[in-house]
Formats: sequence, C-alpha cells, structure tokens
Amino acid sequence: MIGKKVRMERLIRRETGRSVIVPMDHGVSVGPIEGLIDMGKTVNEVAEGGANAVLGHLGLPLHGHRGYGKDIGLILHLSASTSLNSDPNEKVLVSTVERTIKMGADGVSIHVNLGAETEGRMLQDFGTISLSCMEWGMPLLAMMYCRGDKIKNQYDVKVVKHAARVAAELGADMVKVNYTGSPKSFEQVVKGCSIPVLIAGGERMETDEEVLEMVRGSVDAGGSGVSIGRNVFQAKSPKKMVQAICAIVHEGANVKQAMGILKSDKKK
Repeated sequence: MIGKKVRMERLIRRETGRSVIVPMDHGVSVGPIEGLIDMGKTVNEVAEGGANAVLGHLGLPLHGHRGYGKDIGLILHLSASTSLNSDPNEKVLVSTVERTIKMGADGVSIHVNLGAETEGRMLQDFGTISLSCMEWGMPLLAMMYCRGDKIKNQYDVKVVKHAARVAAELGADMVKVNYTGSPKSFEQVVKGCSIPVLIAGGERMETDEEVLEMVRGSVDAGGSGVSIGRNVFQAKSPKKMVQAICAIVHEGANVKQAMGILKSDKKK
C-alpha cells in the first residue's frame, strides 16, 4: 500500500493531517456555472490560495490543466448524473481507476446517495471501486449523502454519521459529508468514523462568514478539513477564500482572523 500512502501525502498536508479540496465536478451535474467557465483560471486561483487538491471529471485535466502556476493535487471523479435526469440521485460510474492513473490523478472519488432508489447499485459500485483502489494503491474519497423518500433531513446527525461510517466500512480513505450544524453534533460523526471526515460546502451561502463559521465548527469537532466548491470558486476572490479556509484548517485561525484575510482583499 506504499503507493496509496505516497499519493495521500499529495492530498493531505502531512503536518496537520487535514486537507482543503475544491471540487469542480459541477459541469456534469448542472452545466457551465459561474466560476467554472474557465477551469484552468479557477484551478490556478485556488492553487495559489493554498488548496491541497482540486476534484473533477476527466475534462478537468484535459481542458483545465495549466502549464503554469503552483502545483496542486488532482482527484478524478468516477460518478455522474445530471439535473436533467428524472432521478438526479442516481449516480453511475463513468470512468475507472485504471484510466485515472493514466490521466495522472493522485486520487479518485465516488458519490453515493444513501436512501435513493438505486442505493444498492451505488453501494455495489462503491465496493468495486474500493477493491480496485486497494489493488492499485489509489486514494479513495467517498462523497456520502442521504437523499431519498425516507430521508426527512439530510443534515440530521443520525443519517450523516451513518453515511460516514458506511464509507469507512467499505474501504474509503476519506469521506465527505454534510455538516450537521454544530460542533457538538458533528463530533458524533467524527467519533463514529475511523477515516478523515471532510465537510461539503453545499449551495452558495449568503455570506462568507457563514462559510468560515461552518469550517471552524467542523474543525473544532475533530474534522479533517473541507471539500467545498461553489462557496469557493464563486467567491469574489477564490484565492482569498481558500487562504481564509486554509488559515482555519491548517493554522488554527478563528473566524475573525480568517475574515480579516477576505477583508484585506476587498480594500485592494
């Protein structure tokens, strides 16, 4: 498993054991939204801000790769669905671990919606990819959400901690879940999971301060960082937003200190 260990060090800062990942896979699910029109430009901005990795589909290295700027880890996403589908919760595999190795990826990710009608097949795909990652020494990030008719609140700690535990049980190396709203509740998620737990950013929030408070709360609960997309690449300055998030995740800054980084940008 030495290959997996080497690649993990490209995705998680070894000094802190935490990671700041910026997912950019939204082009498949919702199309060319603000912040992802020029993926190369956005990748460069978040790399300069200090992000540990970006995450996207095969198009990211094909069309968003840069021949310049600061290096950054690359996670390629294996799952897909579009908002045009009658059931957008149904994720299917669109690539393989072997293909991502040829593309130069440092890790792969999959998306599973527990509670969806097609949960069984998604879990089966999870198992297949997990075994392949073990075979090839490829880090696996599992995006675990609870979405379906039986799920009344996808942010409920009861379902979120279950989702995180499923990822650990099926062999993922990191898991991305919704933040449950408070450090006290999110601590239950972290304690019930033996792998690094990252929080999702979700829909665009009203203020930057809300984003940073969520990040700080997750870290206080023992979380291992973030995988935040729209609240980063649609920010006024993606570079500064990443710097602010990294200050919390990697340097222990509080929300006021992190907000100072954003305000310094606005004065220029």
